[in-house]
Parts: sequence; C-alpha cells; structure tokens
Amino acid sequence: MKFNKLPYIVFGLILISVASCSEDFLDQVPDDRQTIEEVFQKKQLSEEFLANVYSYLFDESSQWEGSPWSGNVDEMHVAWGKYPIYRLNVGNWGPSNPVFERWGHYYDGIRAATYFINNIGGNAELQKLDSELIEQYKAEAKFLRAYYYFMLMNQYGPVVIIGENMLAVDASKEDIQLARSPYDSCVAYVVNELDAAAKALPLVHDNQRDFGRITKGIALGVKSRVLLYAASPLYNGNPDYASFTNPDGTALISQTYDREKWKIAANAAKAVIDLGLYELYVDPSEDPVESYRGVHLKPWNSECIFVRKDNNLAGWDVHCSIRRAGGWSGLGPVQELVDSYFMKDGLSTNESPLYSEDGFTNGISNMYVNREPRFYASILYNGRKYKGGAVTGDSVTVDFTYNGADGKKDGGEDYTHTGYLVYKNVSPETNRLTGVNNSRPYVYMRLGEIYLNYAEALAEYGGNENEAITYLNLIRERAGIPVYGDESVTVPTGADLIEAIRDERRVELAFENHRWFDVRRWKIAGDVMGDVHGMDVNADGEEFYNRSVVANYAWKNAYYFWPISQYELDRSTKIVQNPGW
Repeated sequence: MKFNKLPYIVFGLILISVASCSEDFLDQVPDDRQTIEEVFQKKQLSEEFLANVYSYLFDESSQWEGSPWSGNVDEMHVAWGKYPIYRLNVGNWGPSNPVFERWGHYYDGIRAATYFINNIGGNAELQKLDSELIEQYKAEAKFLRAYYYFMLMNQYGPVVIIGENMLAVDASKEDIQLARSPYDSCVAYVVNELDAAAKALPLVHDNQRDFGRITKGIALGVKSRVLLYAASPLYNGNPDYASFTNPDGTALISQTYDREKWKIAANAAKAVIDLGLYELYVDPSEDPVESYRGVHLKPWNSECIFVRKDNNLAGWDVHCSIRRAGGWSGLGPVQELVDSYFMKDGLSTNESPLYSEDGFTNGISNMYVNREPRFYASILYNGRKYKGGAVTGDSVTVDFTYNGADGKKDGGEDYTHTGYLVYKNVSPETNRLTGVNNSRPYVYMRLGEIYLNYAEALAEYGGNENEAITYLNLIRERAGIPVYGDESVTVPTGADLIEAIRDERRVELAFENHRWFDVRRWKIAGDVMGDVHGMDVNADGEEFYNRSVVANYAWKNAYYFWPISQYELDRSTKIVQNPGW
C-alpha cells in the first residue's frame, strides 16, 4: 500500500505562529483602521489573521461536554449530569436557555473570513513575494466560510446568507434585518463556494511547514457531505415543513422531492474517490481489528482527508478508560449500538445462527462471542482483558458489575451507566496518572465515509446497485467480514440495500459524530430516541446481563432543528423561529 503523507491535513497550522493570533484582530475591525490596514500589508500579520479564521473550527473530540453528537442519540451515554449534554437529553433547553449554542460563534467566523477575503488581495508584501499565495489563502478562507455555514445548517436548518457583504460590529438594527434563505439556496451557496475554493487549492502541499492548510480533497469531501444531506428526506420534499416560511411567504424547506439530488450527491462523492489520493487504511499485520483501530490511532495514515492536530483526544482516552487505568469510566456505548454490530459471519445478530445471549464461553458472555472485528476494536465489555494507561503490567479483566473493580459501587460519579465503555480511538499510551498523553490528529473526515456517501446516493437514486454494492463491500472487506455476495450473505436490493448501507454506516462511523445528523436527515430520530439501554450495572453475577433502561433521551419533532436563541430573534424581526419552538 502506498504511503502518501502529504494529504493528511492537520489543523495545527504549523506554518503560522498562532500564539500571536488572538481575537484582538476582530476587535480591530473596523475600530482600529490603521492597525487593520497594517495587517493586510504584511505577510506574517495576514497569516495570523487567517489563523484566527481557522480558530472557529470546533474541536469535536470532547464528546462529553463540547460536542453532543454521540451522547444525544442511540450511540453513547455520558455518565455525568454536570455537563450540558444532560440538559439536552432531558429536554431542559430552548430559545431562552440554549445549550451548545453556536449561531453567533459561526457568524463571527464567517465575518472574519469575509473580511480576510475582501482585503487579502491588497497585501503588497505577498504580491511581491508570491502572488499565487494570495489566491490560495483566499480559497482557504472561502472554504472556512462555507464550512461554517454548513455547520450552522446542520444545527439550525436554513440560515441567513450574508454573502460578500461586510456587516460592521456596530451595525445598526436596520442593517441586520436579514431573512433566512431557503435551505436549497443555502446549499447552492455553500457548494458554489466550495467549488470556487477547490479550483485554487492544491492537491497536496510540498513543504511540511504547510501541513495544516486546506486542500482540494477537503473541499470536495465536504461538498460530498453537503449534497448527501441535501438529498435526504429531511430536506428533499418534506411536507412536515409546508408552513415553515419567511414572513413574506418564502418556503424554507422544499416541498417537492427531487430524485436528481441523489445523483448530484453521488457524483460529488465519486469526485473525491477519483482524486486517487486516499486509500482505506490496512495495518501491516492485515489484522482487521488493528486496521480499524489504526484509522484513528495511526497518525497521517492513508485514509484521512480532513483532520485536526490540536484536539482533546487525550481527554477522550481518559474519559473512556476504566478507573484502574487512571480513567474516569464515563462514556458508555448503549445497548442499541452494541446490538448493531454484525457477527463474524457478516450477518446481523437477528439473522446469524452464531448469536446467543445464553451462557458463557471462557468466562465471556456469549453475547460478545463471535462478533465482527469492529466490535472488538470499538467496545470494552464485561470480562474483556484490558491493558493500557496505568495498567502497564499484566492485563486485567474488566469487571463492570456492581461490586466489581470497575463497577458502580466504588465509582462515585465515575462509572459506566451502560455496562460498556468506548474502546474505539482510545490509545493505551495515554496515562493520566503519569501525565503521558498520546498526541494524534482528530479525524473530521475519511475515505470510509466517502465510500458510504457514494453507496447511499447510488442506492437512493437507483439504476446502479452493483456499483453501490462494490463500495459497500470495500468497507466490509477492510472490516474483516464476509462481503455481500458471499455464500452466507445475500446481496440486498432496493429498500433492503438502502437499509444495509445505513446499518453499515452506523457501525463503521460510530463515535465519529455522524449518527446524530444521520437519524435526523433520514427522519427516523423519533424512532431511535427515547429509552436507551445497557446492562444492569446495579447487579452482580449473571443478573448484570439483564437489559436495563439507562436513560430516556427526550424527543419531540421540534428537535429536528436547533432553536434560534431569543437574543438573535430580538435583534432581527425577519428571522423566523424554527418549527415547534
């Protein structure tokens, strides 16, 4: 397998002295005109301003407090009630008391990007040293602006598109009376910006000091995700939002289903594949467990498209680890996810003759025996051997039962509520007690997602199911399970193929901040929210393995879109609130 380190994009911005970059630059627009004009005459100062534009990217690795996309869906339960995700899960939030409120944050980033785009062309020093850098830097800012709009759309649906206009920090109330654009118009704007950025961005960077800059592959990858979402049922002819309009009657969600959106989404995913820059990562040992774990634990591997160097994955390691390893034992996969992993014969737990919940094999519940490699790469379960963190000698046997060494009785607030812990992307090298952290990039996007985007779009559009199966099978082959078409695994078609792709996506992309958005765009959130289950952590012995309700994740249809805060609504009378709020 080829090793192509250049496209493994890192958001540490190594090339830029971010230490000297702060929000002071934004505070100086336009209040300190002399200073801001100096910024756009000097190469270093302009690069520092661009670094500030990058700084609005959220670190999504802190999934217990900074990012709710795994812990507010049928994927994971966060043990601690002190974090805002608890309010989200019990339904204690709204326009007057929002949680994970990012409307203003991303618009600040959009404003900073626009200011950079509108001013970088006049940088005399850059023009003299390397005029091509101006177009590259402008393209980076265009990408970031488009990405921030997309992040807003993921939470809030249709948003206000400002375009190239610069709204001053002290703009009058009249100047900010802007209405939301229809969702399809938002998509068109974002896609056009991504296309424009891609034309001026390099495929790879030739100098290591430039690792950290956006590439063409990142822009096209995000475009693939944008168009896949736009083709999905939530946005593509959704009658539930027939009355969701601006004050002038403009419909904000399309009421007409357009099958061609799936074809456009398929073409966008294929464009990333056809770059030929990325490959599914396979460990040198060819062990499928190590291959799957290596996607996240092996820095700069061939699968990564869009990653972030500066992150809190060391915190992820600690929050997912057992107490005996120095961890806080609080990020627990829910039973619904555990059940979704296939068996080693490639069949689901409902279909496979290998699956049993009765009895034990070598001290392990048969519920966990004969499962597929991704299960063992992702889930820490009762009775499993564990080594890592402060457990540096012989491995220990995990015991999540009530009186167990890793159980509830002596855990205080630090115990798994589901009887499981996340094992995926958990480095054994991180040791909180000795202060050793395994630094590695956080993966925003990888080729596995693009394959699944492509397969889903093809299956939904219809007419080329064999191609969809081909890319679905590439995922299964790397996972180490029989592919569709093997003797034991029947090739699905039609609606069954779409369901198979969704099932594969759930397993392959678990804990990578996809599930929350997937169940919403598929309009199945109401079916999967509510009670989530786990093992009985209040019991010992065989009683531990009785399924128990861990929590009830509040749901109402208003939750398909985040509420716009009352503060924002008070500022602009043209912004309509999302339905149900």
